[in-house]
Amino acid sequence: MSMVASASSHGCISAIASCIPCSSSKFSSQSSLTLSAPQRASTRRSFRVCRAMVQQAVQGAPAAYAKEMERLSAKESLLLAFKDAGGFEALVSGKTTEWQKIDVNERITGLERLNPTPRPTTSPFLEGRWNFEWFGSGSPGLFAARFIFENFPSSLANLSKMDVVIKDGNAKITANLTFLNSIDSKVILSTKLSVEGPLRMKEEYVEGGFVSPTIIEERVPQQLKGALGQAANAFQQFPAPIRDPVANGLKVPLSGSFQRLFMISYLDEEILIIRNTAGIPEVLTRLDAAPSSLGDSSPEYES
Repeated sequence: MSMVASASSHGCISAIASCIPCSSSKFSSQSSLTLSAPQRASTRRSFRVCRAMVQQAVQGAPAAYAKEMERLSAKESLLLAFKDAGGFEALVSGKTTEWQKIDVNERITGLERLNPTPRPTTSPFLEGRWNFEWFGSGSPGLFAARFIFENFPSSLANLSKMDVVIKDGNAKITANLTFLNSIDSKVILSTKLSVEGPLRMKEEYVEGGFVSPTIIEERVPQQLKGALGQAANAFQQFPAPIRDPVANGLKVPLSGSFQRLFMISYLDEEILIIRNTAGIPEVLTRLDAAPSSLGDSSPEYES
């Protein structure tokens, strides 16, 4: 608060100094006695402007503090709404109610209007590792998650979480899958990000991949251990040209096949909100440490 008070005091002094005429001014105490009516009216207007400047300087710091408190409160409210809605698992499994969806969307809109980053596409805050917290209806992420839950029982296949790493104009989206509650695998989608404006970006899908499953033996049901052991032995008998690529993970080139445009509607050190061309929101929360400051962001797009 001492820094706020210091900044406020400095602003007040600057405002007052700009309003006090110097000794050579034509509006000195002697000459002001002989001012004409229009001149006196002009002088009164000048003092009203000066008074408004001083009031604005005095009130500026508290107003900024109040707006920041409003933003932090809106963030906390949104995170609590995610929790009340059942979190990621309830969302992708279709258990989120219509009331919970509209409540979350209302809080998303409330936070977006308090966006503290005017040029998020070139902000250093954009880079890092982010966790997907919310998909709006119709988003690609929610469609993929629903496909798994609607076609496979949760005991057979489960999507536990999704995250994305953004670095140097590239993004790597990872979906963590669990099969039979004992086999972990990952689906990875690599994309290229291009800055299209202060808020708008283009995402081009470069490559898709499926990481070779990892068997967690202590979680394998007793009745399946024999079958999994036989499958593992049979896999080792495959020719090397088939066995090695599968063991190292399957990759599918996607260059030029798919792309999308999206807008960053909110970004700070903890939360990222994007909307696609249909206006459907996706909300992500940071998993790693944020940069210490915003720093200078330079434009990398053509208007």
